[in-house]
Amino acid sequence: MSIVVAYYHVVIGTKYRHITISEKHKQDLYSYIGGILRKRSCNLLAINGIGNHIHLLLNLHQSVALADLIKEVKRGSSLWIKENKDRFPLFEGWGKEYAAFVVSYARKQAVIDYIARQEIHHNSEVFDQELQRFITAHDIVYRTYSPSDDD
Repeated sequence: MSIVVAYYHVVIGTKYRHITISEKHKQDLYSYIGGILRKRSCNLLAINGIGNHIHLLLNLHQSVALADLIKEVKRGSSLWIKENKDRFPLFEGWGKEYAAFVVSYARKQAVIDYIARQEIHHNSEVFDQELQRFITAHDIVYRTYSPSDDD
């Protein structure tokens, strides 16, 4: 038996970073995304966000490619949102990019707690600042993202 543990902290922004995820119905969206992950044998440990992005902590199954999984999450949830347009009337789609960071077992609970506190956290830091902080903390060479990149 192969045993693989691969925790990823994934951040997915909405198109143009617009506030389009309804606070009232975001738990329905999170449940739907959880179903996509379960179908691919990935374990969702945490999910939360605010109107313009979501955070996920997941354990990626060894047979699943991360890029394929995120593509499926974005595509599947976009279709579901369109079917439920009354709950998400402003949703335009997901941005083209996403961010994913490897998480050690020792940091797993800290990331779960961080994701749980998204609403509080974003009272003092906007999404683009948060993303830039992650990029800097992980020593990634990256061009500055602009929401117009979603075109």
